Amino acid sequence: MMLAACCLVAATAVAQPKTKLRPDRTLLLYPQGQNVDQGIVENGKAITLGPGESNEITLEEEIPENGNISNITQPTIDLYFPKKPNGQLVVVVPGGGYRIVSSYNEGVYVADWMLSQGITVCVVKYRLPNGHWTVPLTDVQNAFRYCRAHAEEWKVKQIGIIGFSAGGHLAASASNLYVDAVTRPDFSILIYPVIQFQSAITHRGTQNNLIGKQELWDDKNLTVKEYEEKMHRYETLVERYSLEKQVTENTPVTFIAHCLDDKTVPIQNSFCYMLSLKEHKVPAEMHVYPTGGHGWGFTTDKFGKDKIGYCREDFFNELSHWLKRVSVNP
Repeated sequence: MMLAACCLVAATAVAQPKTKLRPDRTLLLYPQGQNVDQGIVENGKAITLGPGESNEITLEEEIPENGNISNITQPTIDLYFPKKPNGQLVVVVPGGGYRIVSSYNEGVYVADWMLSQGITVCVVKYRLPNGHWTVPLTDVQNAFRYCRAHAEEWKVKQIGIIGFSAGGHLAASASNLYVDAVTRPDFSILIYPVIQFQSAITHRGTQNNLIGKQELWDDKNLTVKEYEEKMHRYETLVERYSLEKQVTENTPVTFIAHCLDDKTVPIQNSFCYMLSLKEHKVPAEMHVYPTGGHGWGFTTDKFGKDKIGYCREDFFNELSHWLKRVSVNP
């Protein structure tokens, strides 16, 4: 396959995960940058759409030793190909409160396990919203467009999504706010996801980083009409991104996992989403583990301290069995 040279990205030598696994291919989603309305072009054909709006971040991207990337303005997709593909591809959306992207714990370590299952992987380093709420979903939907365009070549029949925490919110957004069949996931995996924006059970940082703090909208210097219009816009966004309210009968089949003692993102987020899936007759499965807190991702003892070491094997087995049940054979 011929790729535009400007789409290829050199691997960074600054920080490296605790695995020898590296992407088979890394591409810039917007080779001309986020201020040019153009996506990936191959052989003269536009494969993806442009970036939409800019997130207006001006600081330089940083990636510390833990792999939590900040100040992302140039999103990428990391592609990993198994030796024996089973027909499934998973788009991986790391979390980080829409403030950073947890590229190791909820990125490359996810790819490491997925490859062992024969699953093709696309890890998205999406732009951080900085109050520009359309930006992360635009990047994820363009990742889907690229993977759909190459599905036959990669022997892929089914493309799903997995997201963690704020990345779970983004994965649930992709699962309900898709624009067409190309951008709709075939299945959805949500790990300790942020779901609701309308009550105390939300993760306030995720909400504030996506749509802005309420006080930023609450400008008493406006006229009454302007103020009412602005607050109505804020309330509309809160409603839109409270994703249990966006579930329909067309929401993809879903797997959810959460720990009962999660103090960062209360488990009620997963409960309310699961109940909405049930109400709309969407096939779904939820696994609750008694302890482990938040942010356990796919960091096993091989990569560091495993917060759910006592039930890690159970989690992997349950996820593996579910993926096989929902699979479409190549």
